[in-house]
Amino acid sequence: MNISFSVNDDILYSLKENAEEFTRDVRFLAALMWYRKSRLSLGKAAELAGYSKIDFIERMKLEQEPIFDYGNEEMTQIFADVAKLP
Repeated sequence: MNISFSVNDDILYSLKENAEEFTRDVRFLAALMWYRKSRLSLGKAAELAGYSKIDFIERMKLEQEPIFDYGNEEMTQIFADVAKLP
């Protein structure tokens, strides 16, 4: 599937990006949003962004985005489960 939309040149100028850079960033940011909302797995988000899983993780690291974003309740459960291990 191919999706396209128009972007005024002044937007690209403001961002100091060319069309290729803008497209790459939009794909990454869309993939990141859906990954954060748990609507895409890490692998599917990487695929949408046009990256391998490792490259997607590296880009997240570069953008200072956490790879795993657990809340307090989830972390409490994880530690409780770990404490039960022999």
